[in-house]
Amino acid sequence: MTYLGLAGLFLLPVAGLAVVVAWRRRLGARWWTATAVSAVVLLVLTVVFDSLMIHVDLFRFESAHLTGVRLLLAPLEDLAWPLAAVLLLPALWELARPRSDRERAREEQHP
Repeated sequence: MTYLGLAGLFLLPVAGLAVVVAWRRRLGARWWTATAVSAVVLLVLTVVFDSLMIHVDLFRFESAHLTGVRLLLAPLEDLAWPLAAVLLLPALWELARPRSDRERAREEQHP
């Protein structure tokens, strides 16, 4: 199995969950904007620090299992994990958060 295939196994269900939670909880543009900003920051940090760790030879990736696309020294596939985290954690937070009276009333009006 390639790293991209493995990343897809984790990223696709997480992205689906984030979309369902955003739709079900009626999360608007503000939530998606905050999530997108968090994703950009986390992905940039991942590229920088993974590249540093690869440069000093702390770990290596088997090139036969990579697509070959790299950002600095970090393979593209390595960005799936922080992206999954930045989608999953806010979605789980929204699921764990108790609904307000306004949200409950809105759901009763439009199930």
